[in-house]
Amino acid sequence: MKKLVVGMGTCGLSAGAQASYDRLRELSQGSECGLSITGCIGMCFREPLVEIREEGRRVIYGEVTPERASEIWNRHVLGGELVSDWVAASWSGGEAGGSERDFLALQKRIVLRNCGIIDPESIGEYEEQGGYSALRKVLFDMTPAEVIEEVKASGLRGRGGAGFPTGLKWSFAAASPGTVKYLVCNADEGDPGAFMDRSVLESDPHAVLEGMIIAARAIGTGHGYIYCRAEYPLAIRRLETALAAARGRGYLGGDILGSGLSFDIRIKQGAGAFVCGEETALFASIEGERGMPRIRPPFPAEKGLWQKPTNNNNVETYANVPWIITNGAAAYAAIGTENSRGTKVFALAGRVARGGLAEVPMGMSINDLVMGIGGGIKGGRTFKAVQMGGPSGGCIPASLGETPVDFENIPKTGAIMGSGGMVVLDDTTCMVEIARFFLEFTQNESCGKCTFCRIGTLRMLEALERITRGEGRAEDITLLEDLAGKIKEASLCALGQTAPNPVLSTLRYFRNEYETHILEHRCPAGSCLALVEFRIDPGKCTGCTLCARNCPVAAISGERGKTHLIDTAKCVKCGRCLSSCNFSAVLKA
Repeated sequence: MKKLVVGMGTCGLSAGAQASYDRLRELSQGSECGLSITGCIGMCFREPLVEIREEGRRVIYGEVTPERASEIWNRHVLGGELVSDWVAASWSGGEAGGSERDFLALQKRIVLRNCGIIDPESIGEYEEQGGYSALRKVLFDMTPAEVIEEVKASGLRGRGGAGFPTGLKWSFAAASPGTVKYLVCNADEGDPGAFMDRSVLESDPHAVLEGMIIAARAIGTGHGYIYCRAEYPLAIRRLETALAAARGRGYLGGDILGSGLSFDIRIKQGAGAFVCGEETALFASIEGERGMPRIRPPFPAEKGLWQKPTNNNNVETYANVPWIITNGAAAYAAIGTENSRGTKVFALAGRVARGGLAEVPMGMSINDLVMGIGGGIKGGRTFKAVQMGGPSGGCIPASLGETPVDFENIPKTGAIMGSGGMVVLDDTTCMVEIARFFLEFTQNESCGKCTFCRIGTLRMLEALERITRGEGRAEDITLLEDLAGKIKEASLCALGQTAPNPVLSTLRYFRNEYETHILEHRCPAGSCLALVEFRIDPGKCTGCTLCARNCPVAAISGERGKTHLIDTAKCVKCGRCLSSCNFSAVLKA
């Protein structure tokens, strides 16, 4: 019997998956063909995705509109014909095929093992994949100390950005005295371009819950929180469904499976403050206070949430744990590099051809991620750099593309691993503008507690804005470097300590672009509109008048059917003429 599975993560829904699902539901009524949903398959660039599962073969179709869904139903489901032009990936007799075969072939999926496979709203499908068997092993075959030692031996390090050894962190919380302790899952994913945690929560929430229950057993706590930003409504809804199902099966609540462990989890919705990704600010938010960081020490393992011993890991870290318990620490430690074991999930975004989620062994090179899995740069343009680590990270130039992606080598470039956001940039990207964008983000998100973070980032932002407007001064580069050092040294939490990283990394590798902006009043990438002059190529202009009709200040003149002209004195450089022209006749100089 055939089964249709529709990708219904946020990426799929935003691309129109609901309409495709509704069409398939209409078509399948009264038939023996099953219809189900799944989460993010990872190939976000081909959404909506529909998979057909049948004996000996799986086929994933991409960009499935309701019209295509009807044709796939008639030709494939009813007629047994493979609609090859729309196949994104396929597996038959152990052979992989499809246009996106390379996207999946280079991956090693541990965290994403069930994503795109199971219905995230079905605890039964999770159990069929071995779900909660790791928990049973921990409850009845292992002591808490043995669980901690297994996680230590695996080499798992925190996937939220800092990379602290997970088992060691658990041991600190376990050793802290007190009858009341807390376990926290940080799902406050705030980096621009990052959507790893959201996709895992939407696609395989039980893996995170199982990892948390195992951690609770290891450190000895009965109280858990998932701190998830309110901007993730689908993730929160599926988490709530998963929590209810887990309680119904006896995996959460009092005396779990008769083991004597009592543990339950609550969801705390965050208001979207980036600083609440810092754990002490996150604790303050859960407590109902304003999200602001606290001085450490004492560290959370001693005094965290409500001044009680607390363990905090992110979504991806917890999702690794059931696999480690089931398959053994040695199997996990065999993946990756000596000091960066296992896999890492990355969100590929920006100018990359194949944007989406990819999970790869630690140590894979930037080039293999961007050019291999990501399929290179959109439109065949030149790979210029990759921005890693979000606003706390930095820009790595294409010349360092062979750098292994792990906790040791990425920081040497001036960037950080971060939680896994990877924004790919091409030759049309201005690196000064990129630095300005990320600094504006962190400046807006500063909680204001530290003077250097609150005021220093503002002064840096003002300098960057001057430079991108063509008003930069020669001393601005020195000012940026001086302020960056002081902000890093004087800020209390990681937001301020890392805020200058995008500026420092672009100055390190792309200083010539800063100098060109300041000394020549020119943007080499043609991206900073204040430094660009628009003109019309008479050889390409058809006189369609579209540019003139879109100009907000009537700076474009010309008769229909004849070449148009731009009055540079009137032009406000909004770029609407460029975006509206269908004949590539508007040029930037």
